[in-house]
Amino acid sequence: MRHKTVLKSAFLKTAATAFAIAGMLVACSDDTPSAPDTQPESSATIEPTSSELASSSSSVTLGISSSIAAPVESSSSSEPGNHGSSAEMTSSSSSAAISSSSESPYLWNDEFDTIDTAKWTFEIGTGASGWGNNEKQYYTGRSENAYVHDGILHIRANKESYEGSGYTSARMITKGKFTFTYGTVEARIALPVGKGIWPAFWMLGENIDRVSWPACGEIDIIEAVNSENIVYGTNHWSYNGDHAQYGNNTGDYYGTSKKMDITEFHTYKFTWDKELITMYVDDFKYHEISIKDNAGGTDAFHKPFFFILNVAVGGNWPKFDIDDSQFPNEMLVDYIRVSQ
Repeated sequence: MRHKTVLKSAFLKTAATAFAIAGMLVACSDDTPSAPDTQPESSATIEPTSSELASSSSSVTLGISSSIAAPVESSSSSEPGNHGSSAEMTSSSSSAAISSSSESPYLWNDEFDTIDTAKWTFEIGTGASGWGNNEKQYYTGRSENAYVHDGILHIRANKESYEGSGYTSARMITKGKFTFTYGTVEARIALPVGKGIWPAFWMLGENIDRVSWPACGEIDIIEAVNSENIVYGTNHWSYNGDHAQYGNNTGDYYGTSKKMDITEFHTYKFTWDKELITMYVDDFKYHEISIKDNAGGTDAFHKPFFFILNVAVGGNWPKFDIDDSQFPNEMLVDYIRVSQ
């Protein structure tokens, strides 16, 4: 999470679209994110420093309403984390979208009969400054932190002393193995809750090694923190060289809300085309943003992205009052399916 001082601004207009774009301009740091020390699993690592993430002079927030009749600003008071700004990438090779077989209805899918290393790579370690968010876990590739049972992927956060950290978990990415631009993603997922827990299913632009974050773009399909039973959807990108973000959540989406137990399985759907990015849970819309004609500088969202699944412990958004009695605590993933 970035702590921001909000300056209320006039509306931005995009002539090529009927969608209204409302902006909230925020003081922004001129510092360029620097690459952290190289981790054993990483190459071409690019992420902001911890001081940039914690600084009160941080970013530009652009509230972008993609519905003509919708309010121009989200009424949500909680601020989502810039979860992917901390990404340490394992592969420096360019990612290419994988074509589905003629027998498959999907561009790509994983039903999690096993952890398929042709589809996923484990990121290992603590990253720089706790993956840029001062997170407390050490990510491993062990079966203690990620395993499949009865066709369900379990990403498990544990309370244990390991490699100098007090917690362990897992972080899995498809970078270098699968990327795509535009399509529909459907996933059946059950999320953990607990003080200090931070699960996520999200995406980063595959060009992060070349252009850094946030210029690569970030799409947070699902984030949850602590015991809120609220799911957040957020976009991060670069606007005139500054960090911009826009997000909504299931607790308050323009006056509507969905009461849900996020620890139960729900069907999450993400739709992405040349005009809109939209997110749903059980057909309830909780986030939408217009990217038509690069509205608000959103050109990053017209390029290939890859998936990330992880469960963080502590960090700038959930904070550091962690309930150790919750562990082990797991995110469960039944399937992820991409159609186009």
